[in-house]
Amino acid sequence: MRKYAMILSLVLSGVAFTAWIEVMNEYDPVPIPPSSQRLGGDPQKGYDYLTTGDYVKGGVPYSAFIMGLGKDRNNYLQRAGKNEKIPFSYTAVTAPNGEILVAPNCLQCHAQVFEDQLLIGMGNTTIDFRQDDKLNVKNLKALESFLKLTSPKKYQAAKSFIEVAKAIGPHLQTDVQGVNAADRLAALLVAHRDPVTFKWNDTVYLDVPEEVIPTDVPAWWLLKKKNAMFYNGFGRGDFGKFLGASNLLTVVDTSESAEVDAHMPDMLAYIYSLETPKYPGTIDESLATAGEKIFVNNCSKCHGTYGPEGSFPNLLIPAAVIQTDSLLSKSNYSNPQFVNWFNNSWFTKGDHPARLEPFDGYLAQPLDGIWATAPYLHNGSVPTLEALLNSDLRPAYWSRNFDKLVYDYEKLGWVYKKQEGPGKNVYNTTKNGYGKYGHTFGDRLSDKERRAVLEYLKKL
Repeated sequence: MRKYAMILSLVLSGVAFTAWIEVMNEYDPVPIPPSSQRLGGDPQKGYDYLTTGDYVKGGVPYSAFIMGLGKDRNNYLQRAGKNEKIPFSYTAVTAPNGEILVAPNCLQCHAQVFEDQLLIGMGNTTIDFRQDDKLNVKNLKALESFLKLTSPKKYQAAKSFIEVAKAIGPHLQTDVQGVNAADRLAALLVAHRDPVTFKWNDTVYLDVPEEVIPTDVPAWWLLKKKNAMFYNGFGRGDFGKFLGASNLLTVVDTSESAEVDAHMPDMLAYIYSLETPKYPGTIDESLATAGEKIFVNNCSKCHGTYGPEGSFPNLLIPAAVIQTDSLLSKSNYSNPQFVNWFNNSWFTKGDHPARLEPFDGYLAQPLDGIWATAPYLHNGSVPTLEALLNSDLRPAYWSRNFDKLVYDYEKLGWVYKKQEGPGKNVYNTTKNGYGKYGHTFGDRLSDKERRAVLEYLKKL
């Protein structure tokens, strides 16, 4: 209605046809064309590389890791050898001098335990980017001094990782646990690296803004439907280049990046093979059938249809329409140095280039397995699907018990507690970047209709 009211006012005021076209373009969704991908990889090889590969080649000495955190007894991935005793989100790798290091892997962000089962591809909503002891500069310096004194060989193996961690650690903090600082991490890494050689420099090449933009982590099982990566859809071209960018954490030069990149078709094949997790609770089939009709009539234009004949439209929704917190999408325009770095870097070269194409708005996501992707919106500001469909229910301040996550099978999301105001460990939606506003399309539905749609969403 807002769009047509704007058009009507322009017509009545005698605005020129070209201005009318500009307004139409501002409010219309923008389709994303498909990008050529390196298909035909081996999913099993991709899984093996994901869980045991050395795409991040630096870390802390194995002995120091075990001494600091103890041995992990779950072994969710059923790994053998050194990997058996460390969490699934880390991998034991061998340094050039033969020392064993423990490096972070992709499952830091792209896996989570749900009711005692590890779901690979589920975004990690428990990750903690607050003042994290693991990247605390004081602790890193203490580790550095200890290794220099007790084992110079271990220090040499871990030196590059420690130097990078000291440089970026103090600048990664989010205001609350559960949101991700991946965009900030990428910005910090490229600010220190030459775009052509990837060589590390202790001083920064680029200006880094003070604000840390929080994001939720999209589910990996959605990627097979997407023509672009990331919430604002600006990851275009070869997806493998973006998947391999985690190597920037400790990469020595682009020859190493090329070696990692050779594994990316297998990684992509594995990610494409991931199945959507089935809703583990009960479903009222008759209510879900009614909900499907409401969904198709009200939601499918942007989010697509589902089932054997389903299709996904890959639409970018302008900020003026979606009206969600715009700090993430607008950052590409207010800080173009990072987009320019990428688009002039090694990632854009060769037979399978990638590129960034900023857009003032967000990609309407596929909704497969949406029950398992709480909290909602691109910044994780809405705790449940119930509140996503009814903006009146969205709390301004809320918190979760991260020590014992409990799933709410009625509201579809993690059990949370509404708070009266800001505080430690409280998600504060009044802060810039953390806003809960926008995507109010569900407000048009009745309570009965919303309940039916929720029931249908359990089936996706």
